[in-house]
Amino acid sequence: MAGTLVAVAGVISIVVVAALSRRVGVAAPLALVLVGTALGFLPGAPTVELAPHWVITIILPPLLYAAAVQMPAIDFRRDLKAIGGLAFLLVAVTTLGTGYLFAWLLPGLGLAAAFALGAVVSPTDAVAATSIGRRLGLPSRLLTILEGEGLVNDASALVLLASATAAMTSTVHLGQIGLEFVWAVVAATVIGVLVGAVTVRIRGRLNDAVLTTAMSFVVPFLAFLPAEELGASGVLAVVVCGLVNGDQSPRYLRATDRIAESVNWRTVAFLLESGLFLVMGLQLHTLIDQCEAAGLSVAWAVGIGLAASLLAIATRILFVVPLVSMMRHDAARAASLGTRLQEVRDRIAAADMENRAPRRTQRFQQRLTRMEGDIAFVLAENLGWRGAAVLAWSGMRGAITVAAAQTLPAGTPYRPQLLLIAFVVALTTLLLQGLTLPKVIQVLRVPADDAAADRADYATLLGEIQAQTQGFLDHPTRPDGTSYPQDVVDRVRSYWVRIPPAASDDPPPPSDARDPHELYRELSADYLRAQQTELLNIRATGAYNSRILSQAQHTLDSALAQLQQADDAAH
Repeated sequence: MAGTLVAVAGVISIVVVAALSRRVGVAAPLALVLVGTALGFLPGAPTVELAPHWVITIILPPLLYAAAVQMPAIDFRRDLKAIGGLAFLLVAVTTLGTGYLFAWLLPGLGLAAAFALGAVVSPTDAVAATSIGRRLGLPSRLLTILEGEGLVNDASALVLLASATAAMTSTVHLGQIGLEFVWAVVAATVIGVLVGAVTVRIRGRLNDAVLTTAMSFVVPFLAFLPAEELGASGVLAVVVCGLVNGDQSPRYLRATDRIAESVNWRTVAFLLESGLFLVMGLQLHTLIDQCEAAGLSVAWAVGIGLAASLLAIATRILFVVPLVSMMRHDAARAASLGTRLQEVRDRIAAADMENRAPRRTQRFQQRLTRMEGDIAFVLAENLGWRGAAVLAWSGMRGAITVAAAQTLPAGTPYRPQLLLIAFVVALTTLLLQGLTLPKVIQVLRVPADDAAADRADYATLLGEIQAQTQGFLDHPTRPDGTSYPQDVVDRVRSYWVRIPPAASDDPPPPSDARDPHELYRELSADYLRAQQTELLNIRATGAYNSRILSQAQHTLDSALAQLQQADDAAH
């Protein structure tokens, strides 16, 4: 009964704090940590200890899956170099730097344990940064890089943590660590792709929003468990699986299924994320008590944690400078590459290759179109020095750092201090950078996405979709081969052959022909599904940014869901 009351009180606290934080303009994770810390020091406050294996194997997979599903795969691919640099190389550099610091300040700790703690404090948590960034209008590309880093760096940090922990009890060679890291990444990627591709097709055959959503709740674990059994990164497998599911779901899942699943997953992610930050705050009092009970200095642990926080922040700032310089160099190269691609197109046209080898030429031109889309993306959304400054200052740690620290073996020297050090690093970066990040964004005046250009591109995209599907209503036939009444066709054409309406628009009443309501809904749904197919074809070319594609997808989903709900009500 006591556990139930704590859980109920926790959910109520999460909702109340999140609602109030929105009103005062503070990111909910920051407020939850502060509230949890305050509650933990109240007389009679319950001792809340979350077993680390619960966090790593039960809470982290669905959290990462929920975020990965929402991440546009095309954006992840376009910024893979920057995301990989932050998620792999920066994590390794931070692990080494803070590891040597811990070994120096804690004599007798040993390099292996020091590097293990360095791996613990190396991954960032993008939840607070992205929540602040969205509220203040940061550009989409910067948010994508932060989210992508947060998705992948947990995997690299946990792999390094496992290697360092193994080195504490046995001899581990650097080459062995490198091979294990490569295996963890490659095997996890393969498993994630396979599980994602299979599960999205299976769920697409269920045709029921409740069943589809219920099945989606186990998908992260279907990727996580086999990857862990094979010695790969289960966390990375979950991320890849989520990216595949998010990318392929419009092709296989109904609009109503996707909408219902999205709402349910947002709720699950909100409760899990918020719960972790609340528990993180509650644990501070317990960590202090454990440190004192072991006869270790709390003040010394706090001092080391502050020093490690400053080192981690400085390391990130120094790392971002060459990273952004590389991105700007890539943008400069992209401009010249665009000119060469146009020359290639001209040579193909001059050589009349389309008539000689039409299929091969078509595939080649599709690759050219995708490359041109990538170039246009890099040139239009280049990350300037203002965005670089925000990226450098967005290295907050979170609850995963605290949970990962508790996986250190029981016999690790200074273990209670190490747990407190990890907490201090997480809390310091979260509050110092999180509370000042809004001011940094406002002072730097980071330019947001070009809303006018987005509106123009959206109109162009809708025009292209309708131009490609305008012949669908010339001679439409039902599944049984019979033709639709002409007045039904005319009504569908007059209503849908324009910019698709929002879900709140009411369709006009159908005609008085045979089963007019059913015929109208049936033909409208078929036409919208034809538009959906064309949208997917256009998305594959990379000609539009993900914001425009997502907006068009949302419009089609809303219209299709409206028709599906009307059809369900009629039956």
